[in-house]
Amino acid sequence: MITIKHHGATSGVTGSCHELVLDKQSSVLIDCGMFQGEEASGTESDNLKLDFPVSNVKALFITHCHIDHVGRIPSLMAAGFNGPVYASKATARLLPLVLEDALKIGVTRNATLIRQFLNLLSQQVQPVEYKQWHPVESVEGLRFRFKPAGHILGSAYIEFECSVDNTKEIILFSGDLGAPYAPLLPAPQAPWRADRLIIESTYGDKLHENRRNRRKQLENIIAHCLQDAGTVLIPAFSIGRTQELLYELEDIIHRQKGTAWENIDVIVDSPLAAKFTQHYRELSTLWDAEAKTRKQHGRHPLAFEQLITIDSHSQHLKLVNYLKSSGRPAIVIAASGMCAGGRIVNYLKALLPDPRTEVLFVGYQAKGTPGHDIQKYGPAGGYVYLDNEKIDIRAGVYTISGYSAHADQKDLISFVKRMRYKPKEIRIVHGDKEAKRVLKAELKKITPETEIIIP
Repeated sequence: MITIKHHGATSGVTGSCHELVLDKQSSVLIDCGMFQGEEASGTESDNLKLDFPVSNVKALFITHCHIDHVGRIPSLMAAGFNGPVYASKATARLLPLVLEDALKIGVTRNATLIRQFLNLLSQQVQPVEYKQWHPVESVEGLRFRFKPAGHILGSAYIEFECSVDNTKEIILFSGDLGAPYAPLLPAPQAPWRADRLIIESTYGDKLHENRRNRRKQLENIIAHCLQDAGTVLIPAFSIGRTQELLYELEDIIHRQKGTAWENIDVIVDSPLAAKFTQHYRELSTLWDAEAKTRKQHGRHPLAFEQLITIDSHSQHLKLVNYLKSSGRPAIVIAASGMCAGGRIVNYLKALLPDPRTEVLFVGYQAKGTPGHDIQKYGPAGGYVYLDNEKIDIRAGVYTISGYSAHADQKDLISFVKRMRYKPKEIRIVHGDKEAKRVLKAELKKITPETEIIIP
């Protein structure tokens, strides 16, 4: 009997790691992510620990390279895992950048150790094409294929075909599914069949605003900034959200020719985000039809005239001080997306007390992160602790939920509804308690015969 074990993303939205146990001697892992916010044990090193044996793990499959899905891979390899690491071609290309950055921030800045790890990783990573079935090394009776998930560049959901005891079973892991009509990437297409489904539920109890409304909100907030001569700070993950925002901002500026919009600086202050954006440009064959059309018409959605990239730390510090003293209107996109570290923290410390500043959240803020505290207490004029320093919040605080790269409740339900053969079992992971409860009730309406489990 094939079983599924969960080593993360059961009590919240981080630490995704699931084990498909084929028999007593062999299993495979789907993702191996880091815990964040209140879901972490305390110190950064605790977030990286594994609490399960890896001796029987024959292969690792990566749905996409966000840190909450890949952050514990160094620990997995340190524990002795030496099997293949399967990923889409784009994910395989981005993964070393993500893990190098994670190691520098949370583990070590020793260049030799990091290089040794990355060399080892390169030997184990096996890039695969979308939509093609592949066998799994050293595992009989198991094959898989990746299909586009529309979450970030290279993201995939994974179908496993398990042939055991003369029966075939399709077990599907959703990873993180993208929202339809999101910028840049095509929406995920539901599979024909799944016997067992492990599905995310980040927004299982919420509906996003439509794209036209959220773009108008983005435009209005920035227009307010232009009037106030202040800075719009957008905490955003380096991969996915940053590129989507650039795409939308290019379009807003393009439509506002001859106005003050043409003079506003759009600043990406993250060497990692800049590298990812370059990869997004180079992998434009994976863009959706709208983005490809803009490119064909001579526009540059990820490399427009007003875009400025900040690389060095000294440039970063100069810019923070300049914006603090000058009040020049600017849009700054910087990591981390939940304000738990990275360059966004210096901007927040300098500019949160300034009422000319606007902070715009465009993604999920996990409980226990500074981003969640700013989002919750900022509108009432509260405060937040950053680097153990109490910072008063006089800046405007806004949230546009529609820019989440995650599917919302309607999208998750549609993913299941459009399957020709519905799952006999659905496991709901990667969501808050309420999101999972609500999604379970909604899924039960369309799949009354299905056993729905919240692990």
